[in-house]
Amino acid sequence: MNQAFPSTWQITSARAVHTDRPCLLAILNTTPDSFSDGGQLDTIKSVVQRAQSAIDEGADILDIGGESTRPGAARIDSNEQIRRVVPAIKGIREQGITAPITIDTTRYTVAQAALDAGADAINDVSAGTEDSSMLQLACDRGCGIILMHRLCPPEQDQYSDQYREQPMYTDVVDEVHRYLDERCHAALAAGIGAQQIMIDPGLGFGKSVEQNLALINRTGELCSLGYPVLSGLSRKSFVGRISLGRDSKPSERIEGSIACSVVHLMRGARFFRVHDVAEHRKALDAAWAAGKSLIDPSH
Repeated sequence: MNQAFPSTWQITSARAVHTDRPCLLAILNTTPDSFSDGGQLDTIKSVVQRAQSAIDEGADILDIGGESTRPGAARIDSNEQIRRVVPAIKGIREQGITAPITIDTTRYTVAQAALDAGADAINDVSAGTEDSSMLQLACDRGCGIILMHRLCPPEQDQYSDQYREQPMYTDVVDEVHRYLDERCHAALAAGIGAQQIMIDPGLGFGKSVEQNLALINRTGELCSLGYPVLSGLSRKSFVGRISLGRDSKPSERIEGSIACSVVHLMRGARFFRVHDVAEHRKALDAAWAAGKSLIDPSH
């Protein structure tokens, strides 16, 4: 298969993130109920401190969200999301931190307020299906957008290793591929530039352990769409299941997350949304340097 490896993601009209090495999105959740770090960033000071430490550890982008997307999470209205994320973004910018910021939301009004506050791009786990205005907003603002596949909204979902019956797919990779292709075409039709689009297979969102592994191992089929691929497996339940063989706490899944991220890099992912920035920076940079001839077919 002819794999495509885009060299940049155009995050704004004047700013691009280059994939000359693995790119890290540091997770900054301003939520009390996220599955791994809920409640840890409950003040502007703590958010700003974490943002600075993430940059110091090697993060390329800061990903800020005000609504948990863990399985079973309750939905948070737009006003509350704005109350959580806008002061955090303003605080980061007032501190002089210039790193790109993505806003993790499915709501137009939240994304708009975040962009006004200093965010650069949109990370929409519904791929623009939950709020029909999201794609037009990205076009109007000339900003990058991440489009993710999910089988159902978080409140209807379960953890990957807790399904009694596997989510129904004829071929999970083929169906995710077709869905993302469709959503990318919708983004293009809305006027978003191809170079501004990133795709995310939605690891852990409506997929069993085995289905998540299939998506990682067959990432080349997603790369063939011609957009950079985001890996979002950090500390997820399927990682704990394959690395520890049992129920586990998110904090126990760091080593497994790093190992799976390295495999995902080798399969074609170039962006990684992570909790543990320093550990991923070292591991992914080492894998990139050691295996570049395997990672990049042009070498």
